[in-house]
Amino acid sequence: MSYIDRDLLPGEHLVYRTRLYWLVFAGPVLLSIVVLLPIAWLLFNSNWMRFSWIPLALSALLIGIALLRRQTSDFAVTDRRVVMKRGIISTLSIELLLNKIEAIAIDQSLLGRMFDYGDIIVSGSGGTRELFRRIQAPFEFRRAVQSVTTERMELMPFRAAAIPSEMVYRLRSPGTSVPRQPERVKQ
Repeated sequence: MSYIDRDLLPGEHLVYRTRLYWLVFAGPVLLSIVVLLPIAWLLFNSNWMRFSWIPLALSALLIGIALLRRQTSDFAVTDRRVVMKRGIISTLSIELLLNKIEAIAIDQSLLGRMFDYGDIIVSGSGGTRELFRRIQAPFEFRRAVQSVTTERMELMPFRAAAIPSEMVYRLRSPGTSVPRQPERVKQ
């Protein structure tokens, strides 16, 4: 069970979930193929044969760390908030209520557009900005947040209808003096 599944509030429902993009494996795999495997092969075919396991173990360790990093990073949209968590030993967990989110920006490179990943920047009220790099399907994440906030707005009663008609004020036309007390509209 993931952090987000354990942390759901009573009555809260998961709308969308994503993880880090598989590109998190690119560096370790590339380093293993280009550098570590040739070193292991050279060591195996020399007098240093007993040390050939070291580059292979280092390669497995780097790929394992990348796998752990991907599996412990979780990004979700619920019907009440946006939850983002990463890390296993030292964790970073950010939870933003949907009504406190002002904007979600997406930064995609050409490679990100081709493979559908990008950086998400969530701006909350009060000027907080949270950056999450290499998120899988960032536009779907933003669309999920927008659809939930739109649904919440449609369910909220329109508060302007509750204002009594005698409290509605009329403004004077431009060029006339502005009264000290606003005039009440007579109906």
